[in-house]
Amino acid sequence: MKRQMILGLLIVAMGVSAMAQETTSNWTKKGNFGLNFAQSSYTNWAAGGQNALNWQGIFNYAINYAKDNFKWDNTLATALGYSYYNFKDKPVKTDDKIEFTSLAGIKATEHLNYSLEFAFRSQFAYGFDYATDSTNYISKFLAPAYLTLGLGVEWVPNEHFSINFAPLTGRITIVNDTRLAEIGAYGVEKGYFNPDDTTQWIPGKKIRYEFGARLAAKMKYTIFQNVDFESKLELFSNYLEHPLYIDVDWQNLLVMKVNSWLNCSFGTHLIYDYDIPFYDINAAGESILDPNSKVQFKEVLSVGFMVNF
Repeated sequence: MKRQMILGLLIVAMGVSAMAQETTSNWTKKGNFGLNFAQSSYTNWAAGGQNALNWQGIFNYAINYAKDNFKWDNTLATALGYSYYNFKDKPVKTDDKIEFTSLAGIKATEHLNYSLEFAFRSQFAYGFDYATDSTNYISKFLAPAYLTLGLGVEWVPNEHFSINFAPLTGRITIVNDTRLAEIGAYGVEKGYFNPDDTTQWIPGKKIRYEFGARLAAKMKYTIFQNVDFESKLELFSNYLEHPLYIDVDWQNLLVMKVNSWLNCSFGTHLIYDYDIPFYDINAAGESILDPNSKVQFKEVLSVGFMVNF
């Protein structure tokens, strides 16, 4: 229910902005919807193989406002994908994201703006570490979720590139799940026994607050005709704890258009967050903490249709 409410509010807000565009040329809007499929089937195949059906849905939307020295950019990027190897078993999730950003800027010079940016990031569905355990989820909607609000400056030298640097940034990590909060997932404070009273259990916290500096660099460029490349790099340093350990979130997307609706895309996503612990399964089948942070990497290659509107 919470998921539907939040998505509903986002859709309503964008709908109101879209209606506003009808009465003024200061509003611009654009979006796209895509659905990608991949399928493989084997019958008496001597070399072996695994039947599979893969799908991925994508929805992106942007509403921007500009008048005089003021601008307001709003973008929503979502994706959800699954692979089915056996329809009797649970599908394997291959992609899942909800990202919403809203940036207000006031022009300071020709290429420099004072900026205030809000960002929200989470996911739609339950996530599992299929290599170790496909029954106990390790993530879900709002677990984790990240809320960021930063005040700074934006440099826009041209239409293809921008850098937003916010030295005053607050970030909230939400883990809205008791089990995940108890083990300290995604950097929140885990539950523990009171050292002064070992019979008293102190529950894990579901919210973690950070204050630091954030840099977001974005690039969008047409390399060749019908070949577009997008890249977004986000860096964050927490002034309050381990400021030298920089959180990294780097996304790249290459889209090759066959025609107005058919395309092939290749995307990568790299994440490094010092505060996110990882868990392994020991010989007894128990989940144990791996104290070392790790580089997370994902790549998705897909072919399907994309409709722009």
